[in-house]
Amino acid sequence: MIRLERRPQPSRLWSYLTPVIAVIVTMIAGGLLFAALGKNPVEAIRTIFWNPLFGEFAFYYRPQLLVKAAPLVLIAIGLSLGFRAGIWNIGAEGQYIVGALCGAGVGLAFHPTESVLIFPLMVIAGGLGGWAWAMIPGLLKVRFGTNEILVSLMLVYVAEQLLASMALGLMKNPEGHGFPGSRNLSDYASATSWIDQDIGLHWGMAAAFIAVILAYVLLNRHILGFNIRLSGEAPRAAKFSGVAPARLILFCLGTSGALAGLAGMFEVAGPSGQVSIDFNVGYGFTAIIVAFLGRLHPVGILLAGLLMALTYIGGEMAQSNLGLPAAAIQVFQGMLLFFLLALDVLTHFRIRLSARRTA
Repeated sequence: MIRLERRPQPSRLWSYLTPVIAVIVTMIAGGLLFAALGKNPVEAIRTIFWNPLFGEFAFYYRPQLLVKAAPLVLIAIGLSLGFRAGIWNIGAEGQYIVGALCGAGVGLAFHPTESVLIFPLMVIAGGLGGWAWAMIPGLLKVRFGTNEILVSLMLVYVAEQLLASMALGLMKNPEGHGFPGSRNLSDYASATSWIDQDIGLHWGMAAAFIAVILAYVLLNRHILGFNIRLSGEAPRAAKFSGVAPARLILFCLGTSGALAGLAGMFEVAGPSGQVSIDFNVGYGFTAIIVAFLGRLHPVGILLAGLLMALTYIGGEMAQSNLGLPAAAIQVFQGMLLFFLLALDVLTHFRIRLSARRTA
């Protein structure tokens, strides 16, 4: 008979082992999925995890890992602060979209002016846009006690409709011959946003590294970080210690929204280059996987973001080289979160085997 016995304290060993085991189990389950689709599972796994790093064109794909990981790390860092405090922002995708729209709006407003001041203004507008969108569930929760999970998630669909409206209306390129989408921002507004245009490196990656460093310092060297951790681990103790729940809610949601907005701004000014109907690709939801895979730790999130970026790039290679459907790659990424949450039980419980009792 198998039963679970709660541990007196969460196991630190299993907290570090579960992400590694989850990745291995995901590879095995993903291999079975690919085999069921009629593909060679070994070749598929190798294409996803090995070829982008050590394959024939690895010199090109390695820098792309940083490009793909930057928005994931930025968003996941913000989400992790709220998750640690028990504040669940599930609507980072909407904040990502609104941040991109605000940043692009500033850039398009100055067309055709070229100035080094445009990009800093776009950065400020992108962060403020994401912050303002996150303040909606924050203020509703503080004032009326609404559920931030539902409100932030529903606002994603509002943001998607707003994106479509802008791409087809106010931000539509008047010289685009009727096609939806804005002007190409990379022609003028993002001229100062690139570190290396040849391989696509941009300032969003620098922002991601800075966010990792600041989050680490905040959580380990600042009283606010202590309050965040205390609120998540011992809410009653946090209440008696004088932590103001309303301020903490607004700070965590506002910070996560601002970082998601910055991620959207860097993406629209860099790799994407324009506001389009299909601009959002689910980074806000994938960042939830990154946050938990990194154990809500800034350094862990950085490594998890690189791993998830590897599945994006390797997945695209598998689609083009092996003919795998895009949905299979999305299922593969979803498996990672599923197995991580399932195996996380071992952090809090021990598995005990005992003889079945007879009546």
